[in-house]
This record gives sequence, structure tokens and C-alpha cells, in this order.
Amino acid sequence: MFAIPGRRAVLSSALSLMLGAAQAGTPPKKVLFFSKSSGFEHSVVKEVDGQPSFAARVLAELGPRHGIAFTFSKDGGKFTPEYLAQFDAFLFYTTGDLTQAGTDGQPPMTAAGKAALLAAIEGGKGFVGAHSASDTFHTAAPAAAAAAPGYRDHGPLADPYIRMLGGEFIMHGSQQSGRMRVADRAFPGLAGLGDSFDLTEEWYSLKEFAPDMHVLLVQDTAHMGDRDATGGNLSYVRPSYPSTWARRHGRGRVFYTAMGHREDVWTNPLFQKLLFGGLAWAVGDAQADVSPNLAAAAPRAAELPPSK
Repeated sequence: MFAIPGRRAVLSSALSLMLGAAQAGTPPKKVLFFSKSSGFEHSVVKEVDGQPSFAARVLAELGPRHGIAFTFSKDGGKFTPEYLAQFDAFLFYTTGDLTQAGTDGQPPMTAAGKAALLAAIEGGKGFVGAHSASDTFHTAAPAAAAAAPGYRDHGPLADPYIRMLGGEFIMHGSQQSGRMRVADRAFPGLAGLGDSFDLTEEWYSLKEFAPDMHVLLVQDTAHMGDRDATGGNLSYVRPSYPSTWARRHGRGRVFYTAMGHREDVWTNPLFQKLLFGGLAWAVGDAQADVSPNLAAAAPRAAELPPSK
């Protein structure tokens, strides 16, 4: 079985997250890990020679300890109300327009399948997005806006998936050490982190922040490099902005973190604790106050980076 560095630390953090769901005799919660790549295919979700992806192996190792039974799929053609009904939550690590076969060639969703997903979440299913889940179903800008320079928010005109998720990927700079400010240490998985922490990762610059989001981690841009190695990236030339959050979507619970690009992040106990804390909340095994706090946690988040 896949070996996880920091095993003792992970087991320790798991004890605080198991709650009622992982107690003896309680059926595990069912979570669909969907990792179709219609756009860029990240190495952590790439299947090589028919073997499970790196991320899938990590989740398969840790899931039982947290009372979660994962189903792994890249097949968007399965998305029907009947198929989705069996799951308590969905964990997405995806890219691009999932109604297109795209890069990995796996079966795409239909428009009806996408609608079924959004309806399931609004009806009470949980949703967890990792890293490139925000680089999925980008908003198609109106022709007039597309011709104008600069990045912009589309608000109520944003793609329904983006409105559900609560944010959208713009771009990223070079992988580097970034500082996360912790906005809510009471949320599952964030206890013991202190006021901030540093981590080397590929950090996303984001927009389309849902006004009702509950910010958990803030990307501290004062500690980021303004330009990547090519000298032309302006991803972080902006005030600090949310990188991890939770929100309610109808009766559903939505959690997103921009972390998860690198293999060493997936084996980092900090990320594992964060991800499974989000999952515990999304499936209803943990409770949290997710009152809107965007204005207090990242008051200038809507100020976007300049275009090249």
C-alpha cells in the first residue's frame, strides 16, 4: 500500500476529525473523487500504465481512517441524478470544460450532467474542490468584455459552477514559498496552525469571490514574488485574497482550497488535515460557523492583478 510520510502526525490529526462518522459501527460516508482533465492534466491526478494516480493513492490510504469511502472516476458520462444520489459529497480535482473530452480523452459530462451535479449540491450534497477545481468551467466573457483589456469579475453572470464554487482561477506565478494567514482556526482541520504558515506550492491568483463565503486562509501577497522566472507574470501584484474558504450553496456545503498542485503537498500532514477537515464538514460529520467574513478577512480581494 502507498506509504505516507508523516504517518504518525496524520493519525493524530485524524482522531480529531473522525467525530461521529468514523466511530465503530457507523457506515462510512461516500465521496466521489472526480479528476477528469479536459484542460491541463496535473501530475498528481495522471494515471500511468493503468495505475491509480498519486492523489488517488493518498486518498485511498487515508479515507478509511476518516470514515470516508472514496469512489475514483474520470468518467463524466456517469453524471446523472441517479448516479450522483449515492454519494454524500464530491471531491473535484479537474480542469477545463468538462463537457468536452479534452486532454485526457475521458468521457465528458453532458450539459444535463453538469446541471444534475449543481442540483445535487444545492439539494444538500457536499462539494470539495482542490487546486484546479477553480480552473474548471470558466466563465465565457461577453464579446464586448472579452475585447477589453484586464481581468474582471462577472458576478451573477459567472458560470453557474463558478458561482457554486465561490471563486475562479486567473493565473499563477512560479512555484514558491507562500504565506497563508489563518482567518478561522475553529474550522475543522485548522486547529493548531497559529496565525500563519509558509508552504512551497503553485499558488493560484483567483477572482469571482462569492460575497457570502467564509474565508479560512488568506494568500498574503506581501510575501509573494511579483514576477516568475520568465519576468512576465503579475499574478500576485494585488492585495491579499482568499485561497481557502467554505460556504453554503442552497442546502449543500462547499469547501475549496487552492492548495494541492505538488506531490509533496499531498503527503504533507498540514494539507491532509486541511483537506479532510473540509471533507468532514462537507459530508456533515463536523460542524462550523461559516458566516460571511470576506470583507473582514480580505477587504481588497476584488482588486485584481493587472493584465500583461
